[in-house]
Amino acid sequence: MKNTAPPISPKVTDPKVTDAPRALKRSRPVQVADQIKRWVVERDLRKGDKLPNEAEMIAQFKVSKGTVREAMRILEAQGLIVTKTGPGGGSSVGEVSKDRAMSLLGNYFYFKDLSLSDIYQIRKLLEPEMVANLAGHLDDSTLAELRAMAHQYPEPARSPEEEKQQHISSLAFHARLAEASDNDLLGFVIAFMARILADLTVYRRLYAAPNKELWERGRRHQIELVDALERGDGPGARAIMLSHMEGAETMMNAQEMRITREFMAETPTS
Repeated sequence: MKNTAPPISPKVTDPKVTDAPRALKRSRPVQVADQIKRWVVERDLRKGDKLPNEAEMIAQFKVSKGTVREAMRILEAQGLIVTKTGPGGGSSVGEVSKDRAMSLLGNYFYFKDLSLSDIYQIRKLLEPEMVANLAGHLDDSTLAELRAMAHQYPEPARSPEEEKQQHISSLAFHARLAEASDNDLLGFVIAFMARILADLTVYRRLYAAPNKELWERGRRHQIELVDALERGDGPGARAIMLSHMEGAETMMNAQEMRITREFMAETPTS
């Protein structure tokens, strides 16, 4: 029965098993936050379930009030707990949304200087296999939605703003495919790659020069892919997606190089 597990004592680090120097660098509030997370998992608590009050946590983890409060602030910032004040208030288990998780992960990669090739290396491995698994398993509503997205732009872009919208729409198509996957981890990683690429498109201005070849190839592949998914052709869907990934990587890298050269040519020299 839920909420009947015995209290969890603070975990003792075994130097024979754990990297001791690394463990020593972790502050006490961070360690307590980790213990609270383990406590929640072992009790199989779900969104909305109440957590012990502050006094109970102080007694259970044998730490100060300040440490408990800081640990709870850490978990709240991560979206793992929700705290309400007033009558009936207190802390309860929260639920990290997919959007929040992607935002937090995106913050980690923000200063990593990812290249387009870094992103496509992962996309070429994962997306062809995902669509192969989706073939023949999508309902009519999802297929209709994907088909509408593939046909959304029947003409190439005529301005940088239209080019940007077409880039973002194309990546939304891939995110929708990821949403349809029954493998939550695979779908999350692929959708995250699409989000990162959309961000790169905007802040590196990869849309600055309309690219008719990229539009034409991408649109054709999307239409062919939806047809393959509808008829249950897994190998065909895989081949279409891989071809799309390889071509898109080549053209996007060329687009980035062209824009970089144009920017350098416009920059005045001293």
